[in-house]
Amino acid sequence: MDRERASAAPPTDERRRLPRTDVLLADPRLDAAAARLGRRLVKDVVAGVQAQARSGAVPVAEIADRAVAALPPTASALRPVINATGVLLHTNLGRAALSEAARDAVLAASGTTDVELDLGTGVRARRGRSALDALLRAVPAAEAAHVVNNGAAALVLAATALARDREIVVSRGEMVEIGDGFRLPDLLVSTGARLREVGTTNRTTPADYAAAVGPDTGFILKVHPSNFRLTGFTREASVAELAPLGVPVVADIGSGLLTPEPALPDEPDATSRLRAGAALVTASGDKLLGGPQCGLLLGDADLVRTLARHPLARALRVDKLTLAALEATVRGPLPPTVTALRADPRALRERAERLAGTLRADGVDSLAVDTQAVVGGGGAPGVTLPSAAVSLPAAYAARLRSTDPAVLARVEDGRCLLDLRAVPEAADAELAEAVRGVAPGTGS
Repeated sequence: MDRERASAAPPTDERRRLPRTDVLLADPRLDAAAARLGRRLVKDVVAGVQAQARSGAVPVAEIADRAVAALPPTASALRPVINATGVLLHTNLGRAALSEAARDAVLAASGTTDVELDLGTGVRARRGRSALDALLRAVPAAEAAHVVNNGAAALVLAATALARDREIVVSRGEMVEIGDGFRLPDLLVSTGARLREVGTTNRTTPADYAAAVGPDTGFILKVHPSNFRLTGFTREASVAELAPLGVPVVADIGSGLLTPEPALPDEPDATSRLRAGAALVTASGDKLLGGPQCGLLLGDADLVRTLARHPLARALRVDKLTLAALEATVRGPLPPTVTALRADPRALRERAERLAGTLRADGVDSLAVDTQAVVGGGGAPGVTLPSAAVSLPAAYAARLRSTDPAVLARVEDGRCLLDLRAVPEAADAELAEAVRGVAPGTGS
């Protein structure tokens, strides 16, 4: 009878044999990962898989293997993404992708480096001098250069150093919102400057500025409306028309072009603005320049020196990694942003045809289509760039965000479009593999 009861007893729940955390962390694979990623991160991953095992979702015998598979490639939660949206400078994806030369420079600068030291003499040197020299070589019209942590910071520094308790003369048509709810008027007023708005939304003439300039004027501000376009009955005063008014003209070009770009003939650049008479140009480094996030200040030597020595400059300065990436972007080969901007539409269509054909051969509903891409990132508003894409069923858009690397597409007219404008050709095979990995019937 006792034997019958024993044979009828339910088997022991395997979850009672759940291994302790320290035992799992002693697994050679997880131990090596702890040295590379940090013990706390690996322990958190292990704890997560243990919780799944307690709920019955993961077999106890597979805990270690599942934990190894769940480990991230780096200690950062940021994931690489293939930008197939057709937006070259996608703000949510960090805008400009760095060139290989810039990435190599960042890696080299990640240890101790001579960012503020003259190795020849062994004494302190100007911070980031080689990056500043690269900027001045690229923009000979500038007498001096300074770098801060973003484009808005460049404008804030100029307003604080040159116009605190004074007036900034600016057109009403250039009082823009720069994104995420931040508005230029609020930004400038926060520095202690007063705004003297002139003209109207659609028309501001040189005479409007001239009538406003006086003893309290710190500078005239010209803002490029980089995220919208005003058409119709309009008038704006050029830098060349404002330069003779006797006060500095600060031109915020936004986009980061150092010289004219043939693909965007209407987009302002630092060289042209300085040659037209601007005393100072401010711009972003992570837009059309194609570099890291930073703010550029280029222009008159005395003005730039005043800005660089202002106490606020210390709070806005950039680190060695940004300086390294910026220098490599300016000195090195074309960055991915410029390469994408100048891409041949016919070559893009050929790539799309090849990719779509390869995927169709694997049973994926795919075809090549012509599309229109945009610059994005607050640059070249209203300008479209002929492009090409691989068209897939709409459901692929969500699935592709879960791949490694993730793929961000756009959905248009009920189809998922993988626009190739911002996708390097070298990533085509990876893109195709991601699509195959989430195609129906693949076990995804």
